[in-house]
Amino acid sequence: MNDYAGQHEVISENMTSLITAELTRYVQELKQERKSHFHDGRKAQQHIETCWKQLEASKRRFERDCKEADRAQQYFEKMDADINVTKADVEKARQQAQLRHQMAEDSKAEYSSTLQKFNSEQHEHYYTHIPNIFQKIQEMEERRIVRIGESMKTFAEVDRQVIPIIGKCLDEITKAAESVDHKNDSQMVIEAFKSGFEPPGDVDFEDFTQPMKRTVSESSLSNSRGDGKSEPKFGSKSKGKLWPFIKKNKSPKQQKEPLSHRFNEFMTSKPKIHCFRSLKRGLSLKLGAGPEDFSNLPPEQRRKKLQQKVDELNRDIQKEMDSRDALTKMKDVYIKNPQMGDAASVDHRLAELGQNIEKLRLEVQKFEGWLAEVEGRLPARSEQPRRQSGVYEAQNASGVNSCAQDRESPDGSYTEEQSQETEMKVPATDFDDEFDDEEPLPTIGTCKALYTFEGQNEGTISVAEGEMLYVIEEDKGDGWTRIRRNEDEEGYVPTSYVEVYLDKNAKGAMTYI
Repeated sequence: MNDYAGQHEVISENMTSLITAELTRYVQELKQERKSHFHDGRKAQQHIETCWKQLEASKRRFERDCKEADRAQQYFEKMDADINVTKADVEKARQQAQLRHQMAEDSKAEYSSTLQKFNSEQHEHYYTHIPNIFQKIQEMEERRIVRIGESMKTFAEVDRQVIPIIGKCLDEITKAAESVDHKNDSQMVIEAFKSGFEPPGDVDFEDFTQPMKRTVSESSLSNSRGDGKSEPKFGSKSKGKLWPFIKKNKSPKQQKEPLSHRFNEFMTSKPKIHCFRSLKRGLSLKLGAGPEDFSNLPPEQRRKKLQQKVDELNRDIQKEMDSRDALTKMKDVYIKNPQMGDAASVDHRLAELGQNIEKLRLEVQKFEGWLAEVEGRLPARSEQPRRQSGVYEAQNASGVNSCAQDRESPDGSYTEEQSQETEMKVPATDFDDEFDDEEPLPTIGTCKALYTFEGQNEGTISVAEGEMLYVIEEDKGDGWTRIRRNEDEEGYVPTSYVEVYLDKNAKGAMTYI
């Protein structure tokens, strides 16, 4: 499964570096080129509109001058026909008419020149400039289509490179699934959790007709009632092999409990195992704990875990160095003012801090080495050697003191908390309570499914696009969010598949970013 996930990470990284990054840069270049072409088109359109306005102005001026020339000619003819008008007035009207005619001829020549220029510009606009601009845009779009085709081809090549490895991983997964032996697994659980106690022997007959003092059989489940002064007696062979959950009571006035109550106590007493899922996790922790270098995790998750460990160790080193600096200053004060304290009293503590810092630095170097190894393999990851399950590495593990009570995350990571109690007792009456689930977690918000997710693995839940659900646990950094549909349906979905709306008043809710 780790190798299978690793190959998908290889596909994702290659798509990011070879396709997504290149297409993003190419899209920006296309935007600039497209913007330039549209700017040229607007500029050409504005130029032809300016030429049209000049033509209209020249046409209106020619029309106005023609009308003025007609009116001047009519006025001259009127003055020339009137016998009462002086010769000077007639001559003045004639000169005005000639001037108007000359202005009309000039306007006509200008209008004709402007019209020829506009027709030339219009022909150039519609047959040269605009077609060139559209041709450039078309060529740009064709280059974009070719680039998209090349990207799809690159994706196919990236996917084709890992198909043999993925096929091999799927074959191994199928082989491992077919090799599951449920009988052997059940026997392993029994061997790991069996108590080792044997059922009690027969109860001895107590003859109350005899005045003798009665004693309790070593194999008896009950205490002697007697006269209130007798105490339970255990032979040397039974010492250290008491029946489970029965405590030796030192009170002399202990009343004898019925045998049925003892048997019911035996049937209902159980270790603190909240559910069968916790039992399974406890067995996994007992038989195969995670390695120190987190090699049981996928590469990307392993890198995150190692980086967190390095940061944590660096913080511890800083704390130790701060403590050492403070003690060094205190020692200097004691040296300068001996009455305030003995400078030699802090030497031992300074030596301890130095040793702790050196140990922490060695730990940092070790984890940084693993981190460098992971980061060196991440860009070009090949098929990793398959790691065998830790279950087969520790089949001879001894009895279990406690089981894991922390939640198991979908990425397989978990923590183990061991209980120091040697006797655990949970009052119950039904044997079915052995597999009861934990108390339901409170809701801390709601979420909306952005995409459809088919939850086929254990612990996941299927959701449909647009479905509204309740959030009961946030993403802890592993990429999964725990949600609930109703009281009986809950599980994990990828955080990227849902949009989370956290309730600020809910306990443990954090600000959603």
